[in-house]
Amino acid sequence: MKPTSFFYLHRSDRRILLTFLLVAVLLLCLLFVTGESDEGGAVAEAAPSQTAAPHAADERKDGAFPQNTSPSSSTSSQTEVYRAERFPFDPNTADSIQLRRLGLQPWQVRNIYKYRAAGGIYRTKTDFARTYGLTQKEYRELEPYIQISSDYQPAALLVQEKKNEKRDSRDTLLFPKKLMPGQTIDLAAADTSLLKRVPGIGSHYARKIVFYREQLGGYASVEQLDEIDGFPLQAKRYLRIDSAAGVRRMNLNRLGVNELRRHPYLNYYQARAIVDYRRTHGRLKSLSDLRLLRDFPPEVMRKLEPYVEF
Repeated sequence: MKPTSFFYLHRSDRRILLTFLLVAVLLLCLLFVTGESDEGGAVAEAAPSQTAAPHAADERKDGAFPQNTSPSSSTSSQTEVYRAERFPFDPNTADSIQLRRLGLQPWQVRNIYKYRAAGGIYRTKTDFARTYGLTQKEYRELEPYIQISSDYQPAALLVQEKKNEKRDSRDTLLFPKKLMPGQTIDLAAADTSLLKRVPGIGSHYARKIVFYREQLGGYASVEQLDEIDGFPLQAKRYLRIDSAAGVRRMNLNRLGVNELRRHPYLNYYQARAIVDYRRTHGRLKSLSDLRLLRDFPPEVMRKLEPYVEF
């Protein structure tokens, strides 16, 4: 169609043609604009991908280890996690976390749980050695830290302990604990059970000591024990007299012959001499009144002095 023929077209035909031309131009412009933006976006996306590649590679290199962390430090941290600890534990009550901290493997821990779930009880350390899969090395390392609670001990041990306590108490009565060097007891007040604690003194001498004390009216000196036949001299260092005030005294002006002669330090002739002196000379004023009598030598006067009064 010639250009000049355009103007000879009908008006409606020209409008239709112009409309098509306008639409075509708009489409071309739209395609141009859209194509340019797509190319720019592609370039923009390509550039980050190219620049991000090195970072991704760096991440692939360093992703295995955190920042400021070397492979050796990461390996050591993993070793610390599984490093066996040592602390006291009871295999009857220890939980899985404690058992794992001790260095036991998960399957060993499961065996322990199965044993306990079946009613098994570790009563002794050697019972724990029977754990399935436990090596001798592991047991030797754990043995010093095994502490079995008394609640899991056999009841028969409790019965045996009570028997031992009864036996010990009986042995204490038969063989009382002896005094240590430097320890002493009061001779004036000790009974037979306390006297038997003195080294060298048994039931025999304990009874003799108490019997002689009653005869004398009380001990005035530890040396008076030498008057007991066969008394062990080494036992005297464990005895003392706190006070001689408890000694019973006999009145020489009131007692008769039979009463006077009962004292270990007076015989029949000495008792008769005292009574005769009173009849002929009157009341005794002191022991010195008897010093001229043949039956009262100085050693007898010294022994009698703590036990007489007038």
